Amino acid sequence: MPFTRGKKPTTGLASKIPRLGNVNPEKKEDGPQVKRSSSPPHGAPKKRTAFVDITNVSGLKFNTALSARRQNIHMHVSMFIGRLRSGQVPGEFDVDLQYWDDCCMAPEYAKEIFDYLKRREEKFVLSDYMSFQPNLNPGMRSILVDWLVEVQENFELNHETLYLAVKLVDHFLSISPVARETLQLIGSTTMLIASKFEERSPPCVDDFMYICDDAYRREEVIAMETSILQTLGFDINIPIPYRFLRRYAKCAGVGMDTLTLARYFCELSLQEMEFLPVRGSLLAAGCLLVALVTKDLGGWTPMLEYHSGYGLEEVAPVARSLQAMLVCMPDSRLKAVRSKYAHKVFFEVASLPLVEFNVLEDALSQ
Repeated sequence: MPFTRGKKPTTGLASKIPRLGNVNPEKKEDGPQVKRSSSPPHGAPKKRTAFVDITNVSGLKFNTALSARRQNIHMHVSMFIGRLRSGQVPGEFDVDLQYWDDCCMAPEYAKEIFDYLKRREEKFVLSDYMSFQPNLNPGMRSILVDWLVEVQENFELNHETLYLAVKLVDHFLSISPVARETLQLIGSTTMLIASKFEERSPPCVDDFMYICDDAYRREEVIAMETSILQTLGFDINIPIPYRFLRRYAKCAGVGMDTLTLARYFCELSLQEMEFLPVRGSLLAAGCLLVALVTKDLGGWTPMLEYHSGYGLEEVAPVARSLQAMLVCMPDSRLKAVRSKYAHKVFFEVASLPLVEFNVLEDALSQ
């Protein structure tokens, strides 16, 4: 059941945690303290240090030699990685070179990581499973996704958590037939699992019981969590389009406003069964292409083709489907995504005029 936007639920997160501040435990009084002598007892063996002398007093020459050796190793490793990257990524396509000194960006592994994620997508290809679900229909799924967007926004969760939760819902429903009454329980439980996977401080079970208006008991949530994980074989590291979208935006060198517009298109597509079979990497490419054309920033470049692995002929059909979705617009009852991206925090991209079909076709025909 949706709840008031912008008011983060407080049940469960802090109310049940005892306050630990200003605690002064009593100190034990064991009587007068007697200082022990450092000299060994009579007849005891003489103490010896484990590493003899570990100070810099007599080991200056050793430390100097060690520092020089470390520098030499670092130089050889840098040369090796440089030769590796020079043979892997052509200079004109090396978007990670500017982050070479930032170890947090992992520039030497960035392309390999996304190539691996792209290969891993083959394991998680989905098809329209609604014929397998006699008690559900696409409209029910769209309402569930719309509600999950509200949950993500009110709990202030990462966008990766939302995308992973929707993926978990789809993969579970593609395997296990369910009753209509359990759909919200499945959605909230997948968000709980995704939070544990993606968040530094995930909400607890009580919070997800609260957002469901206590329609389910704790035992039901835990049992559903077990069922979902066992059904999916505990393999929940599913590649999501949001990660690819951030990578492609970096390759295109676009600003945060253009990336946010592409994210808006991508989040709207979560509600549509039409995009269920589309791989996340290809969907992200289509979303960015429509955003680039909408902002009049060009089309599909060789840089994007190299890093995505998709040519324009592969991205164009997805871009056309996204444009058709935007023109028709989803069900009027599904307002969470549009309301979210109409906010100033998201550059009010939901209120931007749509690109004309002929303009998009011109960009796709180049």
